[in-house]
Amino acid sequence: MSGADEATGLAAATPAAWYDTALRHLDVLLVDHANCEKKAASTALGLMFAYADDAPLGLALARLAREELRHYEQVLGLMARRGVAYARLGPGRYASELRRAIQGDEPARRLDLLILGQLIEARSAERFEGLIPRLPADIGRFYAGLEAAEARHRSLYRDLARRYAAQAGLDYEVRLAALAAVEADLATRPDALFRFHSGPPA
Repeated sequence: MSGADEATGLAAATPAAWYDTALRHLDVLLVDHANCEKKAASTALGLMFAYADDAPLGLALARLAREELRHYEQVLGLMARRGVAYARLGPGRYASELRRAIQGDEPARRLDLLILGQLIEARSAERFEGLIPRLPADIGRFYAGLEAAEARHRSLYRDLARRYAAQAGLDYEVRLAALAAVEADLATRPDALFRFHSGPPA
């Protein structure tokens, strides 16, 4: 597979400058993390409705959506303990620009959605892992548990994508390489807004 890590699918590591910025903006990190958990649950539910004829997909994503919502509750609890108020944050470029890379027609669209699920979960797991030793102890302990969960979600999306590609006669590796290149650019290119999935500071 050209350009993408065989285990995670990611084509580039998060720059050190992103971690430095995260430590200076812990409140924003936590608020946007809560938003990400909600969006992850919504994505899983959206796929369940869009492809309701696929019972194994629906069951797998129902479990994932429940776990993402539980994580959302846990992040809100951590924010409350730390006195961080929930606030509206404007969207970053990451999700919107990833959506532009999705092919419009089926069956290619479905494969792309599953691969993007894999990549987003992989990026989350990578950033949790990198943040853990840098964070205050209470947040670090919490993120240690989440890193393992995000890695499981990454593997679930990867397995679903591979299964569907085989069924539909599509090339999983080719699409993974293409989408991983887009994702890596967004995660490493200087960014005007700090978010959980942003690039390093501009």
